[in-house]
Amino acid sequence: MSRHSFLESTLRGFTRAVSKALLSEHAATQSGLLQQLDPRVRVIGILALVISVIVCRRLEAIAALLLIAIAIAVASRVSLSSLAKRVWLVILGFSGMIALPALFLTPGEPLFTAPILHLSASVQGMRTAVLLVLRVETAATLTTVLVLSTAWTHILKALRSLHLPAEVVTMLAMTHRYVFLLIETANQMFESRQSRTVGILSGSEQRKMTARTAGVLLSKSIELSHEVYLAMLSRGFRGEVRLLTDFHLRSRDYVGLTAFIFTSFLAVWIGR
Repeated sequence: MSRHSFLESTLRGFTRAVSKALLSEHAATQSGLLQQLDPRVRVIGILALVISVIVCRRLEAIAALLLIAIAIAVASRVSLSSLAKRVWLVILGFSGMIALPALFLTPGEPLFTAPILHLSASVQGMRTAVLLVLRVETAATLTTVLVLSTAWTHILKALRSLHLPAEVVTMLAMTHRYVFLLIETANQMFESRQSRTVGILSGSEQRKMTARTAGVLLSKSIELSHEVYLAMLSRGFRGEVRLLTDFHLRSRDYVGLTAFIFTSFLAVWIGR
């Protein structure tokens, strides 16, 4: 049996992946399509497209919006391989499991019969499942492209300038800072435990140690959340995001906003 449990190795890999994903701001510094627009225009435009994805009922319209989202990602110099790893594969597995029952429970024209449980899938059920998965994939792609192409502080300031309540902005800002600290704490705990482990642990010992580590991490996370909030207050944070640079709308911002709104209304009209 290995010295370190499979769960521990998985958690360590997960924390490294999440930390790398959160620290990845390379795309935000590129000279791409979204990066050249005002952050407020980006937020409003992507939000309009996401709403159109939710409202659309036709599969063809949502597929077209997914292609538009991919085109925006390419124009904004967001790596498609990064989107595939972070969004498409994860969403496909998660939403696929949720949509799977609709394949067999939706009445309609028979498509095929499962050989094990003898359940019949319908054409209407297949369409419903594909519609759900495609809708989630498109919305997740749009929001991920926005986050990867825009600095987090700019997103917060854009949301606040659009009159989002300060309490919501505070919650988002704290969550962002808190996740960094929690990941670092988890990594330190795993490394500390490994440095004090001698010999090979049995399966039961590994499970007990993992449970104790999870309990300590939960206790630390509660304490850490309070410390993060107090640290932000001590530095003058009151829900208002202040940057050295101010936002100014230019002619290309108006053109971009018009294009976003027009595309959203067109998609809703086609996908009725």
